[in-house]
Parts: sequence; C-alpha cells; structure tokens
Amino acid sequence: MEERMSLLRRSTRLLLATAILLIPGRSAEPDPKAVSYTLPDKLEWKKGDNNDTATVQGDPSKPGLYIQLLKWHPNKMSRPHFHSMERYITVLSGTWWIGTGPKYDPASTYPAPAGTYVVDRANGIHYDGAKDTECLLEIVGMGPVTTTAAESK
Repeated sequence: MEERMSLLRRSTRLLLATAILLIPGRSAEPDPKAVSYTLPDKLEWKKGDNNDTATVQGDPSKPGLYIQLLKWHPNKMSRPHFHSMERYITVLSGTWWIGTGPKYDPASTYPAPAGTYVVDRANGIHYDGAKDTECLLEIVGMGPVTTTAAESK
C-alpha cells in the first residue's frame, strides 16, 4: 500500500510539473522607452543575386556605427575586394568561406563555422561567401565605408 501511495505521489508531482511547463505564461511587451526590438519577420531585407542584406542599425554610407545582417545564398561568393574601414563579423549560422588576395580561387577558401568571429581589416583584399548551404552573418562597422574591387586577372 505504501509503495502505491509513493508511486501516486511521484505521478502527481510529474503531472503537476508538466502542467506548469505547458501552461503558457503571461508576457508583457517591453516598454519602448527601455528596450526596442525588431522581430525577424519585420526586418527589411534587400534582395541580391549573391546575398540579401538587412541594415538593422545606422547606415554604412554615413558616419557612425552600423550593423547589418547578411544572408549569403548557397554557392555564391564575392570577388576579391577590400573595404576602407574595418568590419567586425560574427557567423550566426551556416559556414562562411573566406579567401584572401587578389586572385579569385574559391577552392582555397577557409571555412568559418557558426560562432566564428572575423575582422575584415581595412584595405585587406579578400573574397568570401557560401558554398553548399546558406550562411548568416552579423556585420558591425563604422561608416562611411566603401568597398573597392581588387581582382587580378
């Protein structure tokens, strides 16, 4: 009898814990004076042939901080180029492939998996993109920034 009561108590506790986890909690939208946010479906993406870009803060063509999300399409890469200012990049998902120098050679690119932090040095010639799967990057920099083609043929 005692064994049955113990089993009943454990079952009741398990049922109660499950109910607590499954019952939706009440959530209040954050005070916009304290926190601002943009949900993923509200981001404004500019579609491109190689990648899509969403500028979430600032403007890279103007002075000041900017933050962009860049979504590389599978099997798309940039050609050798450089930027006038350093750019600080975090790979959020997928694998980003990075090559350096003015000669375009996708086979020589180095994989940067999700979680990798990369600095594009000012005036450092590089090329990059995605191979078999899409990758998502967060790019942070100070504007204005210009990008210059630098491929040798």
